[in-house]
Amino acid sequence: GGTACVVTGQPFDTAKVKMQTFPNMYKGLIDCFVKTYKQVGFRGFYKGTTPALVANIAENSVLFMCYGFCQQIVRRIVGVDRKTKLSDLQNAAAGSFASAFATLVLCPTELVKCRLQAMHEMQLSGKIIQGHNTVWSVVKGVIQKDGPLGFYRGLSSTLLREVPGYFFFFGGYELSRTFFASGRSKDELGPIPLLLSGGFGGSCLWIAVYPVDCVKSRIQVLSMAGKQAGFMGTFVTVVRTEGVLALYSGLTPTMIRAFVANGALFLAYEYSRKLMMKQIDSY
Repeated sequence: GGTACVVTGQPFDTAKVKMQTFPNMYKGLIDCFVKTYKQVGFRGFYKGTTPALVANIAENSVLFMCYGFCQQIVRRIVGVDRKTKLSDLQNAAAGSFASAFATLVLCPTELVKCRLQAMHEMQLSGKIIQGHNTVWSVVKGVIQKDGPLGFYRGLSSTLLREVPGYFFFFGGYELSRTFFASGRSKDELGPIPLLLSGGFGGSCLWIAVYPVDCVKSRIQVLSMAGKQAGFMGTFVTVVRTEGVLALYSGLTPTMIRAFVANGALFLAYEYSRKLMMKQIDSY
C-alpha cells in the first residue's frame, strides 16, 4: 500500500514541499513543475523517493497494524464483542489512535525526504552553501550537526498533523465505503469504489490539517540552515510576515496527490490483505 502511494504521488509531493517551503519562488503548480524540470530534469520530481518509500512503507505498516489493535481497544471502551463491526466514527477514532504510533517511524524518514526535495531551493536562496544530494549525505549531515535526536525535528507538528488528520482519513474512507456498499458488505466493493473511497479519505485528511503540514515542512527543511523555532513560533512568524494564505502554499498538488495516491494506497492495501487472508485460510 505504501509503495503504491509513493509511486503514484511522489511528483506532486515534491511540488508540495517546494511550494510550502519557498512560496515566493513559484507562481503555482505548473510553474513549479516547469522550473523543476528545467533546473534538474525529470529526476527532480522523484528527489527523496527512497526515504519516501521507507517512510510510507514503515508508516503504513505500523499504521494498519496498530489500526487493528486500536479497533480492539475501541471495542473494549464501548463494551462490545471483539467481532462486532465498528461504526464509521469508531473506526475514525481507532485510526487516530494508531497514527500516534506511526508518527515515531514517519518523522525521521520524512525529515530526510523533505530536505532532499527542497535542497535545490535552499542553495538558490543562499540559506546553505553546499547541498547534500544523496540520502546518506543528508543522514550523515543530521547526525554530525544534531545527533540522533535531530531526526525528530518537527515531531510535535507531525503529531499535530497525524492524530486529527487520520481521524478524518479513516472516517472519510469508512464513510465513503458505507455509501458505496449501500447495505451490502464493504468487503464486496470493487476497485473503483475502493479507489474513490481512498481518494475521499485522503482529501479529508489534507483539507483538515494542511496548515500544520506546511509548518512541519518549514521546520524540517529550514533547520538545515540553523536553529529553527518550534511549531507555535514558526506558525506565528509565517502568519505575521507572509499572511495566512502562505500556510496553504502547495495545496493544489497536495489535493491531486491526496486523491490519486490514497486511492492507490487503499486499493493495494485491501487487495493485498484479501490475498494474504486467502493464503492463510488455505493452510
